[in-house]
Formats: sequence, structure tokens, C-alpha cells
Amino acid sequence: MRIGMVGLGRMGANMAERLRRHGHEVVGYDRQGERDATSLDELVTRLGDPGPRVVWSMVPAGSPTEETVDALADLLGPGDLVIDGGNANWTDSVRRGETLATRGIGFVDAGTSGGVWGLDNGYCLMVGGTDQDVAKAQPAFDALAPEGGFAHVGPVGTGHFTKMVHNGIEYGLMQAYAEGYAILDASGLGIDALAAMGAWRQGSVVRSWLLDLLVAALERTPRLEGVRGVAADSGEGRWSVNEAVRLGVAAPVISAALFARFTSQARDSTTMKVIAALRGEFGGHAVEMAE
Repeated sequence: MRIGMVGLGRMGANMAERLRRHGHEVVGYDRQGERDATSLDELVTRLGDPGPRVVWSMVPAGSPTEETVDALADLLGPGDLVIDGGNANWTDSVRRGETLATRGIGFVDAGTSGGVWGLDNGYCLMVGGTDQDVAKAQPAFDALAPEGGFAHVGPVGTGHFTKMVHNGIEYGLMQAYAEGYAILDASGLGIDALAAMGAWRQGSVVRSWLLDLLVAALERTPRLEGVRGVAADSGEGRWSVNEAVRLGVAAPVISAALFARFTSQARDSTTMKVIAALRGEFGGHAVEMAE
């Protein structure tokens, strides 16, 4: 099939290449860097007829996605399809789907996981949309996903909702591995933490791809030399916690992992200043003062 790919960053460029490797024709556009088309207008024109024309957006959530979808709404026509594979908020996806539907343009929100490894390993795809719209892009989904890695999870919005929960779980898993490593490293027992975690990759109930990646990182930098202890949150972790609160679902692990990231971003956070001061008041604990 012929498909347009908007956004040729680390994910988008590799996805375009994987599609090409599977025999699909891709017209790529990016505001910066290499591209096939010099504008969205040219991209849509090059997709040509007969339709439906399918355009996949892989730009950052928020304003970039909003601007891209708004522009495509004016360039595409009835029967065409927009796929958003970025990490958009699911409520925005519902709204965008409704807006495009008034013009007869389909919309599929495709939660996409796989990172920089997806080119060779494939991408896990969690898509939301009508059966008809999903079918229009099914050849692309089949090319991008490994066997068993594709799921049509429900109507518009559910793809990004599912990806949001996926990323919330990812926060918790990463936090648990990080805390486990820190305990091993601080034990004072001479434990070879890298060897231990390497063994966990085989036969252990905690084995996973994330653990594989952690071991690979430790093999490159055994003492994490030059790595700052700061982890940003991409937005989906906080969206997961917000949804848990809205739905009345207890999510202590995901919440704690999110708040740990907030703490990491403040070298001298007000929260920890208050805790230190209170410990000094009620327990007489020493309070370190800033120079």
C-alpha cells in the first residue's frame, strides 16, 4: 500500500523504513531533516488517487499533533484516513476523531511501542478506531507489528488509553528494577549486581526485555559513570495516575514511580526540605544546610 509518514524522528524514520522493507511505498515528511515531500500539501498530493489516502503522524503530543491533524483535515477528503501513532492524550484523540468524522475522514489512534529497536524487532501496536478504518491500514499494521504484537482494542481513543496504561506499567517496572539494583549495590556485601541481574534474565520470574536493556546499560557503564540521576516523565505516567484517581482504581506502584521521577528533577526540592526540617524538629536528626 501507499502511505504518508509525518514525522521522521527516531521512531518515524525507522517505521517508514520497516514499511518499505515489507514492500510498501512511503512518502515521508518532516519539518526538519530528510524527507520525500517538502510540505504536507505535497505529501497528500503524492499519495494521489485512487484512495483512500492514509497518513500516519509520528510527531510529539500536544501542539505538534494538533497542528498536523488540523492541516490534514483541510487537505484530505471523505474516505481518507489519519493515524496518530504518537503518545497523545486519549481524550484529545476522541475529540480529533469526532472532528475528522464530520468531514468524512477516518481516524485511528495507534499506541506504538518498540522504541529504537522496532525497525528489526517490530512494534507493538494498540489501535482504536472503527473496523472499517482499521481495515484500511491493516497491511501497514501487519508490516510493522511482529506476530501477536497487534491488537484492535476498541473505538477511537482506546488505542492511546491502552498505551497510556502500558507506559504507566513501564514506569513501575523500571522503578522496581532501579530500586533492586540500588539495594544490591549498597549492600556492602561485595555482591556483583551485574552478574546477579544477568542471571535473572534466564529462568527467573522477573526476566523481561527491560531487564535485558538494564544489563546492557550496566555492561557499558558498570558504575553508571557520567549518568545523572534525573528521569523526566513523558506525560503518560501522570495521565495514568489521573485516570486511576478518576476511576477510583488504586495504583500505588505507578503513582510512586511517577512521584520518584518528579523528585529526581529537583536537585533541592521543597518537599525534601520540609521533610528534613520536620525530622530535625521531632527527632533531633541532623539537618544538612545549604552552603
